[in-house]
Amino acid sequence: MFGNILIWFVIIPVLMMVGLGLCRNSNMNAIRAVMVVGSTALVALSVWLCIDFLALRAVDSSEMLYTGSWVWYAPLHINLAVGVDGISVLMLMLSSIIVFAGTFASWKISPLPKNFFLWFCLLSTGVYGFFISIDMFTMFMFYEVALIPMYLLIGFWGTGRKEYSAMKLTLMLMGGSAFLMLGLFGIYWQCGIDSWNILEISHAAPIDASWQKMLFCFTFVGFGVLGAMFPFHTWSPDGHACAPTAVSMLHAGVLMKLGGYGCFRIAIFLLPQAANELAWIFIILTGISIVYGAFSACVQTDLKYINAYSSVSHCGMVLFAILMLNTTAMTGAILQMLSHGLMTALFFALIGMIYGRTHTRDIRQMGGLMQIMPYLGVCYMIAGFASLGLPGLSGFVAEMTIFVGSFQDADLFHRVFVICACSAIVTTAVYILRVVGKLLLGPVYDDHHRSLTDATWFERVATITLIVCIAGIGCFPNWINETIQVSFSPIVAAIQNAI
Repeated sequence: MFGNILIWFVIIPVLMMVGLGLCRNSNMNAIRAVMVVGSTALVALSVWLCIDFLALRAVDSSEMLYTGSWVWYAPLHINLAVGVDGISVLMLMLSSIIVFAGTFASWKISPLPKNFFLWFCLLSTGVYGFFISIDMFTMFMFYEVALIPMYLLIGFWGTGRKEYSAMKLTLMLMGGSAFLMLGLFGIYWQCGIDSWNILEISHAAPIDASWQKMLFCFTFVGFGVLGAMFPFHTWSPDGHACAPTAVSMLHAGVLMKLGGYGCFRIAIFLLPQAANELAWIFIILTGISIVYGAFSACVQTDLKYINAYSSVSHCGMVLFAILMLNTTAMTGAILQMLSHGLMTALFFALIGMIYGRTHTRDIRQMGGLMQIMPYLGVCYMIAGFASLGLPGLSGFVAEMTIFVGSFQDADLFHRVFVICACSAIVTTAVYILRVVGKLLLGPVYDDHHRSLTDATWFERVATITLIVCIAGIGCFPNWINETIQVSFSPIVAAIQNAI
């Protein structure tokens, strides 16, 4: 087991929790050292995995690489089965980068920093375990592990109506988990084999069409709740607005991607006939998410709520593209998951840094910050330009791929919704430029703001890491395409065979 590289993505966060447990709560240097060493090791491991994956993929055409399976609970045929394709590798890299940046963004977290990072590591463990699992039961288990810490992280270390937001988020996501559990158990009972393994189920005889439709609704809604799909999105703005900075970064940047990844890996792949027949229903819902999220962001005055509603819109694009069921659009969906993950993590990191200085997130009470803290101002503009799709940054590559792929070979219904979704690009430019103009430019709001300081060294580490990745995807997207293109072959084949 320990010879499989994927297992170490779970072991390292667990070792970090053990290390933190041995630290005194007052010893910040030891706590920070554990987090920096552990998060750096995860980044190094994910980079090495990506490089080795590309080399191995050139000579091995298997659906999943680095596979391994160990019996966990034999009576129910539950195994700890792991494996990755290009999509999983990129999600692991995204998670590692945001955990690393989130560590530096939480450099001065208080109170009880040790407890905060313990729950933060547990959240990370669930995320990594979810992306490496190819057994539906263990995937669902890690999914739940990723959700549980959110309640305490928001309820204790959050701001504003933190108890209400934590409870609302937990209850709504648990409701989505109930739908998801019904869907996964239904797939297990109807697949005709005693296995939870996604690859084995995909090679078994197709599930009956009537069952597929019901199970597709359960699984897509279950994962769609976490992806902030309309009308199940209302937990997201409140949760993001009240969460501490690093939790907002990891939640919006990675945790919401579990929804899109799950829809792609289970709902579409294992239930392709239902996906072909019912996709139009969820295209309507995700199309509403895109437009509604963008317009809602326009009328907000709280920086976190603006970014939270923006996330509803951008995550809606991920699900929208997946439902188009063609390679180009689905490639755009993965690019959007990476782009939005990095971009929204940068936004939330910067908002936390600005709030820590001004003690407000209301854009009506701020102005002229570019004169006072030029570094943070430039970083915020870069994040904004990535969000509105400026060429050379990750947002442009992702959104163009989504809309081109969604429009090609589409009928009138699909093209109408693609055009409506495209309107969100203009709306995004409206609220981004509005915020940049009010927050950064113009006169300084008051004399108190003139005494504020610019970014510290650890804040610069967090922001530079994310900005380099955003620019890297925007300028060099081909290696990502090469990483994920071959991963679509079995999924596209399943969809075409079901037509």
